[in-house]
Amino acid sequence: MHGYGQFCPVAVACEIFAERWTPLILRELLAGSRRFSEIRRGMPHISRALLVQRLRYLEDAGVIESRALARGREYLLSRAGEEFHGVIEGLGAWGQRWSHGRATTQNLDVKLLIWNVRRRLAVDRLPERRVVVRFDFRGVPAGRGPATCWLVTSREEVDVCLTDPGFEVDLVVSADLAGFTKVWLGDVSFAQALRLRTVRLEGPRDLVRAFPGWLLLSHFAGVARPRAARAS
Repeated sequence: MHGYGQFCPVAVACEIFAERWTPLILRELLAGSRRFSEIRRGMPHISRALLVQRLRYLEDAGVIESRALARGREYLLSRAGEEFHGVIEGLGAWGQRWSHGRATTQNLDVKLLIWNVRRRLAVDRLPERRVVVRFDFRGVPAGRGPATCWLVTSREEVDVCLTDPGFEVDLVVSADLAGFTKVWLGDVSFAQALRLRTVRLEGPRDLVRAFPGWLLLSHFAGVARPRAARAS
């Protein structure tokens, strides 16, 4: 039997929301992803076939809507889907406040991290020219992304490159993947990471000084946490 077989509103809502990957699809749509490729970049471990299946199910359930584009489709939350905003916010805040394994080896992922950096970059603080930032990560678990990736940034657009884009590099970020992830989550400040040498910056002095201010960090980085739960 599919579902819980209960008329309880909690049960019928969970039949839609609590499917594996579905909350993360909703998270991506709420974060501004619209194209299939964008949604998948925020969920690098879901198979293409399963994502197609989940999107179809959510559309059939009236949670999302889609429309054909010249190439591919665009996905948008429906009015019903928008109501999940508070649920996603609550889940994220709870996970930030109470979870103890966010930056463990099994949860580290270069592709997810750099995609989050890309969409949480303060473009209005960037120089009025193209800046190419190369990230050299160490401590990358097998299958969790390339050790080196690039951000090609400007005030108009920020691109993630997993292969060398061919531009001259302006700034190099050398970091332990777990250490940079903790900075991103707000568990460790950028200044602390520099002192601990889990993160190092190489490049012109003005870019080195400015770079930490470009990072808006995780949407949930500012969630207050009990003292015992910090630096988890």
